[in-house]
Amino acid sequence: MNDTIHDNPTPWIADHIRRFEETGGHPRPGMADLLLTTRGRRSGLLRRTALAYVRDGDAYVLTASAAGADRHPAWYLNLLATPEVTLQVGAGTFTATARQATAAESARLWPAVVAAMPSYAHYRTATTREIPLVLVTPTERAG
Repeated sequence: MNDTIHDNPTPWIADHIRRFEETGGHPRPGMADLLLTTRGRRSGLLRRTALAYVRDGDAYVLTASAAGADRHPAWYLNLLATPEVTLQVGAGTFTATARQATAAESARLWPAVVAAMPSYAHYRTATTREIPLVLVTPTERAG
């Protein structure tokens, strides 16, 4: 299988990935950003995107907001199909396992997510879909 990583082609996300790499993982001072690599559910290709996160213990909490769109983002659908992912946080890269937060976890975590990124509050009102939160827990640390 081809293990070439394909970056998100959306121009502003591709720019965010480029800035992440240029700054050693700190593209937006004061914001917690990471790079998530998933396996494409249809193509089988490795797909990388940039996301904001908050922490919950050992887990990284990701918000599948798609900026309030009525469809789930592709990265979320990909990790539902294959929950084994790779995260790059700062200069470190590691494997992890992703799962959707339970309703109770989501209720507890949404205030922290909105505090970290206030635009998520607007995204929740911009769509009729439930915006999932995803917990990604490291399985192995490397470089």
